[in-house]
Amino acid sequence: MKIIDSHAHLDMSNFDKDRAQVLDRACGEGISHIITVGIDLPSSLAALELAREHNFIFSTIGYHPHHAKEMGPKEEKALSELALEAKVVAWGEIGLDFFHRHSPPEKQVEVFKRQIELAVDAGLPIIIHDRDAHREVLDILKAGSNGKYRGVIHCFSGDHALAMTFIEMGFYLSIPGIVTYKGAHQVKDVAAKIPIERLLVETDAPFLAPVPFRGKRNESAFVTHTVREIARLRGISFEEVAKQTSENAIRLFNLPVEP
Repeated sequence: MKIIDSHAHLDMSNFDKDRAQVLDRACGEGISHIITVGIDLPSSLAALELAREHNFIFSTIGYHPHHAKEMGPKEEKALSELALEAKVVAWGEIGLDFFHRHSPPEKQVEVFKRQIELAVDAGLPIIIHDRDAHREVLDILKAGSNGKYRGVIHCFSGDHALAMTFIEMGFYLSIPGIVTYKGAHQVKDVAAKIPIERLLVETDAPFLAPVPFRGKRNESAFVTHTVREIARLRGISFEEVAKQTSENAIRLFNLPVEP
């Protein structure tokens, strides 16, 4: 059974002591592909290095809104060069985070818009981080490319109406381990109702570990718990969710069917 973890951060120091074992466990659980995601230039380089070392790992490039204030012309040029690499399958994680505001909101907006342009020029889908900025993200996306982009809203946190708005714009939505949390009613509702053809699953490892590992370090093997909960919510089989979400990820990121 093939399952794709569409968003992890395998380069982070949380995995430095046992990264090889983490990857072995993922393979043992049937994880066929992992997309490890860049959040700035150093992590984009590290993610690509991991992807080069492992057939089943693919990488992305970009500046997370937390790091938007660090992106300048030099970083932009370096990312554009990395975008040409065969193992780079998306531009992201990019977007807006008005909850933490580690970078000024106006800088986040500027860098988000610029990275969308760069992704379109490179022919790459975008991976969007949207926290406490739903309206602003929507307005930016609607203003460009006739409101149509290839991409995914990572760790989707909105309601069903917002989910359908993004889907109508051409986006996929990615569901993390939060869906297994007892009180995550809104995420459960979205996971149960949106068209399965627009659904991805992810860990966001090392963050957001699902039940029964909540509060511990997350890893790609645990995405099976997310798949199982979505299957329960939708009243379908584990195998059907795994198959469809994998097909969706392969289509969006242009992944090889067999790494």
